[in-house]
Amino acid sequence: MTTFHSTFDPATLRQWDKLLGQVAAIAADHHDAVFASSLAAEDMLLLHAIVQAQAPIEVFTLDTGRLPAQTLGLIDTIAERYGVVVKAIKPDPAAVHEHVAQFGEFAFYESVDLRKACCAIRKVEPLRRTLQGHSAWLTGQRRGQSVTRVELAESEFDPVFGLQKYNPLALWTEEQVWAVIRALNIPYNPLHDQHYPSIGCDPCTRAVRPGEDARAGRWWWEQRTSKECGLHAGNLKAIDPQTV
Repeated sequence: MTTFHSTFDPATLRQWDKLLGQVAAIAADHHDAVFASSLAAEDMLLLHAIVQAQAPIEVFTLDTGRLPAQTLGLIDTIAERYGVVVKAIKPDPAAVHEHVAQFGEFAFYESVDLRKACCAIRKVEPLRRTLQGHSAWLTGQRRGQSVTRVELAESEFDPVFGLQKYNPLALWTEEQVWAVIRALNIPYNPLHDQHYPSIGCDPCTRAVRPGEDARAGRWWWEQRTSKECGLHAGNLKAIDPQTV
């Protein structure tokens, strides 16, 4: 069992030990499993678990070309701390150029459709390309992150990309995530300390105000029910129109 500070919450300790077992089991069942890390706090915790469990799971991140410098800096931090190479997957430059030339550099502010088109080019297509040929992928999603994730399963078949999808942190609370990060001194994006609980592309992310939803700073000009970029489009089925 992992040794934590004596004041560490026993329930969270059980969650952590469960996570180590989950990661090891996923690696055993899927020798080609990959972890799509957004380099967020949850993903840094999950990476730490993968390393501690000695699970041979490849890690990659989607470098959209618009990520904050603080986010990209974590790639070097991970290499130094864990000896893990995070593969940066970039979008097709021709597709990016064509979209910008046709609609403008900041067209995503104009409509949800144009924002999703940008996400499709910079995120969804690179993810689809990277997942091709694999049998499973992992994410750091939690139910508490968004109204679109309230029914998130720890394990599910992903109908969008056609492989098994694991969300081992689905049942974790934000408090538990940060308790483990603090206890194990896990590195994280410094923007989290500046009121950025959810961090995406720089022009699409702002700090949240006291009392706001954790994802209020993502695509803040849109309705909260649209706040998925397409990577987790299957989550949208969880929305009850009568509750939002």
